[in-house]
Parts: sequence; C-alpha cells; structure tokens
Amino acid sequence: MIYIVLWLVVLVLSFYLFSKASGTLSLLKPNMLSITFFYSLLISSFIGSLLIVLDIDGNYMLGRISNENYRVIGFFWICYIMIMMPLTMLFISQLLGFNAKKEYNEFLRKPIVLFRNTDDFFFVFSVLTVISILSVIYTVMSVDKIPLIEMFKGSNNLGELRIQASHAFSGNVYIKNIFAIGLTPILSLVAYIFASFSSKRRWRFLFVLLFPCAIFINIYDLQKSPIFFYFLMFILINVYIGKLRLNYKYLVLFGFSGVFLIILLYAFVQKVTSLDQFLSYNSGPIGRLILSQIAPFYLHLDLFGNQMDFLAGKSLPGMLLGLYDLEQIRSAKIVMEHYFPERVDQGIAGVLNTLYAGEAYANFGNYGILFGTIYIALVIQLIYIAFIRMPKHPVVVTVFVYFTVNIPRTLVGGFADFLFNPFWILVSVIFLGSLILIKIKYDFVADFKNYIKRLGN
Repeated sequence: MIYIVLWLVVLVLSFYLFSKASGTLSLLKPNMLSITFFYSLLISSFIGSLLIVLDIDGNYMLGRISNENYRVIGFFWICYIMIMMPLTMLFISQLLGFNAKKEYNEFLRKPIVLFRNTDDFFFVFSVLTVISILSVIYTVMSVDKIPLIEMFKGSNNLGELRIQASHAFSGNVYIKNIFAIGLTPILSLVAYIFASFSSKRRWRFLFVLLFPCAIFINIYDLQKSPIFFYFLMFILINVYIGKLRLNYKYLVLFGFSGVFLIILLYAFVQKVTSLDQFLSYNSGPIGRLILSQIAPFYLHLDLFGNQMDFLAGKSLPGMLLGLYDLEQIRSAKIVMEHYFPERVDQGIAGVLNTLYAGEAYANFGNYGILFGTIYIALVIQLIYIAFIRMPKHPVVVTVFVYFTVNIPRTLVGGFADFLFNPFWILVSVIFLGSLILIKIKYDFVADFKNYIKRLGN
C-alpha cells in the first residue's frame, strides 16, 4: 500500500512541476516537455515501475533478474527522476527569467517569418533533397530483402528480417542513418511549411518528392514507432504554424487512427490476432508501452556492478572513443546478450533499449543516474527555451519539432546520445547554420546597397 501512496504523491507532484516548467501539459497544446512527461516518463516508465515494485508485472524480462530487491531500488530511482527532472527545469527557467506559460503561448501566436529572397536557401535545400533521395535508394539497394515488401509477399520470418535490415546492413551505415533515415523526414517537413506559406510551386514539387520517401524510409524495416513519430511531427508542425487547432474531437480521431495502425502492424508483423493479447497489460501493444520499455532498466541494475564491471564511459559515441582506440559498447546490447543469448543466436533480437537511466547506471553507477538526470533536464530545458525565443522561420520550426519529438524518444533509448549526439549537431549546423549564413549574406548585401545609395546622394 505504501508504494501506491508514494506513487500517487510523486505523480501529482511531477505533473505540477512539469506543467510549471513547460507552461502547459494540456493535450491540446503539446510541446517538448509535455511529450517527455506523458510518453517518456509516465507511460513508458512510471506506470510500469508500480507494477514491477508490486510484483504484479508478469513480464518475462523481470523473471531473469537475480536479485528481487532491484524491483524496489529501481522504483525509487524512477521516483527520483520524476521529481528531479522538472525541478531542475524549473530552476533553469527561474535563472533565465523564462515565463513558460506566457512565452509558449506567444510562440504559438507568432507569424511565420520568410526571407524575401529564398533562392540561396532553395539551392542548398535542393542539393540536400537530391542527396537524401539518393540515400534512400542506396539504402534499399543495400538491403538483401526489404521487410515491408516481404510482408506483402506473406513471409513468415519478418522478425528475423527486421533484425537483418537493421544490424546486417551491407552498405555504409552513415549514409543510411544520417542522410536516408535522419535527413529525409526533416527535409519533407521544411518543404511542407514553405509550400504552405510560399507562392512558389517549386516548394510543392520538392514536398511531393520528399513525402513518399520519408514515409517509406520510416516503415521499410517494419519498425512501428518511427512512422507514428513522423505523423506526430506533422501534427506538431501544423499546430505550431497555426494551420491546426487541436480539440478533443481531433485527439479521438488521431487516437483511433493510431490504434488501428498498431493493430494492423501487430497482426501482420507480430502475428498477434488474439484479442486477449491486444488487451493484456503485460503483452502486446499495451505491455510494449508500459513494461517492455522500462523492464530492461531493472536488468541494467541487476547486471552492472554485480555480475559485470561498470562500462566507465565506453557507451560514448564511437567517433569519440575512436580517438582513444576504444570500441563503443552499448549497454542495451550487452544486456540482451547476457539475459537472452538464445534470441541473439536465433537472429531475432538486437538490443534492449530502456530509459536513459539504464545506460547512465551501466557506465557510471548510481552517480550516473543522480547527476545524469540533472544534466539531461538542463539540456532539454535550454533547448526548449532557445527555440521558443527564436524567430519563427520554417527551418527553426522544423528543427524545433524534430527535437520536440526526438528528445523524448532518446530518453527511452539511452544516455550517451545526450553527452554527444553527432546527428543533432549535424542537423543544427546544416539547417540553422545555413539559415544564419544566408541571413548574414542578405543583410550584408542590403546594407551595402544602402551604403552605395547614400554615397550617390
């Protein structure tokens, strides 16, 4: 009973703190912090933690921990995260004079800002579009069998094909991950905003090229979450640019559409057809959301520091570790190999991703969760404040939406990506950097023309 009471107290307090830090947790005004709270923490982590500490989870992963005490230890760590994360965010807001509610509402009302001459940016964008589309084609050609196509052929080993498409890719993974999977959806969103506010048809043409490529690259390997998050980005884009005003009728419509798509994917990919499996809280789509995401966190607690030494930073990106001749070791892969070696041998399992706290603990022990939570909260809030205060240009809005959706996803994927994320840096440099340079060039040319005009007078 004490765990239920504590869980309810933490839930109410966390909800209050997050609403203050974000400006609103209303489902009708989604933002980076509200998605973090509802998806990454409440649904993917906190609900499951209560079931686990009460030992009523019935999850197959938890049956493999060697020490049941980690059910309690993990519960208290997640309670700590639920409170400390928004508390740190509030502290940063106070420090920077950020009035979350007022400034977020002002951001929603801001008009879209377009440069009078977009030729330079269109050229850069067109080059990126060509690279992106060629990368999608390259990705397809480098996969022996496309899981999506094999599904329509009636293949019965889709689980194995999914792993092969991801981990047995024969081409250059940087081209696939950065330019095909990473860049294509972002480019399609930028083109969509320009097509909505620019009278030039060339932006509509680019959007028509990019949109089907973005859809395909999000579903070709039959992963379920990427396509949902892509559509979520589309919804957020329309909310932020003022083309969509959410109400509960839309939420119900989007909710039913999402559930229908999930049912289709589970029926075709996972071969789940039983109603009991769909409605079960510890299996199927519900179990996937509330238990399968957080259960590996407890396996991390059980494995590292007990059966295996802490990784001491070896989960950092390979780009950094390569400078010291070290090989990158992701804790999610080690946990899968340790607890489910039979699945790895069968080629139907890759990694056991979980809340960032799992990888933080695997590398740095308790200090990793303790200080990692404060660090991540600081990074998220600074990004949130920065974008709300920027001019509302199509590129700025798109990158903001990208971070709004991908930061919550990264929270339940690992910790190292918050220490150094090459793709986040690349996105910021390519889009925001090019925008700044073009703006500087435009202002310089305008000032120079004015100067010559004054000389003539």
